[in-house]
Amino acid sequence: MIASRPILTAAAMRAAEQAAPCGLPELMERAGRSLAEASLRFAGPIPALVLCGPGNNGGDGYVAARILRERGCEVRVAALAEPTTDLAKTARLQWDGPVEALSEAEPASLLLDCLFGTGLKRALEEPVVQSLFRFAYASQAAVAADLPSGLEADGGKLLSAVPRFDLTVAFGALKPAHRLMPAMPFMGRVVRADIGIDAQGEWFEIGEPELPPIAPDAHKYSRGLVHCLAGEMPGAIALSARAAAHSGAGYVKISTSLPIPGLPLSVVQVGDAQVNDPKIGCLLVGPGLGNLPQLLTLALISHRPKVIDADAIGHVGDPGRLKGQHAVITPHAGEFVRLFGELPGSKAEQALAAAEASGAVVVFKGPDTLVAAPDGRLGFAPPSPAWLATAGTGDVLAGMIAALRARGLPAFEAACASVWLHGRAAERAGPSMIADDLVAQL
Repeated sequence: MIASRPILTAAAMRAAEQAAPCGLPELMERAGRSLAEASLRFAGPIPALVLCGPGNNGGDGYVAARILRERGCEVRVAALAEPTTDLAKTARLQWDGPVEALSEAEPASLLLDCLFGTGLKRALEEPVVQSLFRFAYASQAAVAADLPSGLEADGGKLLSAVPRFDLTVAFGALKPAHRLMPAMPFMGRVVRADIGIDAQGEWFEIGEPELPPIAPDAHKYSRGLVHCLAGEMPGAIALSARAAAHSGAGYVKISTSLPIPGLPLSVVQVGDAQVNDPKIGCLLVGPGLGNLPQLLTLALISHRPKVIDADAIGHVGDPGRLKGQHAVITPHAGEFVRLFGELPGSKAEQALAAAEASGAVVVFKGPDTLVAAPDGRLGFAPPSPAWLATAGTGDVLAGMIAALRARGLPAFEAACASVWLHGRAAERAGPSMIADDLVAQL
């Protein structure tokens, strides 16, 4: 399994709430109770200030305030405005304490932001932003209900300035903004509260993979042959080859016109490129390719699965060339635009459109890496260390995908598993790592 926590857009979340058998009032009760319990576990029974907006997110806040008080906490509520929805009005009536004006409230050790949730589409008014920053900076722990106020749920845009939160409690499912830039760094730790909706779908946060075991009768070819095509800058493909070897490939070859120094002796260097050898589990082309588009052409005439990375992406030209190629492509933002153009929508929508147009699994790299399949599945990478932003780490990822592909994983599963392992290897390598250190942690 590679799926972890489900991810729903705002519209999908509303539909799931409407379909919940327990009913909307019970969902609000569960959401507020979950928010209170998560806050207590995270920060302990310290004095709390709950900020309530006029909608259902504010209703969750009134419920959370009531539960916190029942648990013996000192709780104050500050409201931006009177409730405007029936659910929020009912929750407000069940809170028997005073309600302060947001502009007049004083901070507390624990802040619960329940001003606005997934439905926000416009910027907050400046006095509200200033109050939110004042409360967050003065708190010991800041907790957001579903999303920090000021963020757009589906695309991860910052509609207003947003303080950094320590904890975000996602109700029912994560939202795209929890795992998309620029919103992601403002979330703190993200936990999911199961409130009883059917949150299953095609979008999910990538979880720890289950890798195929090595069979007792395995040999180097059954474990998978990765064949790499070297270009003008052999260091990049050398990183990929080493990563493939350390990711479980049984045999790694490099086609190169000149010997590449420093490679493990187990990586075989050959002068020819028999790209249709039926023993090949996966071809890898692109790292260090340079201006040698003929190597991409050579890869595309092969019937073997392939990973297309780096310079090779820029030589594809028409995404339709990848149809039927059983390919995984791994563009960063610049390469993505060069191949697919400026696509509309969020990064998630762009990744899916690119997968559909090319017929390939698309690993849209970045601090918010996505893995999109032509059939509509979309994996969101969990947060990875910022120190992955160094030369050669993408070459390592390409080698990892090629190895898992050669070992028999389908393209989407191989890409998702590699993205997860890549991030965890970086955590182990530490902030001073270079790409070579990343390979050593595989």
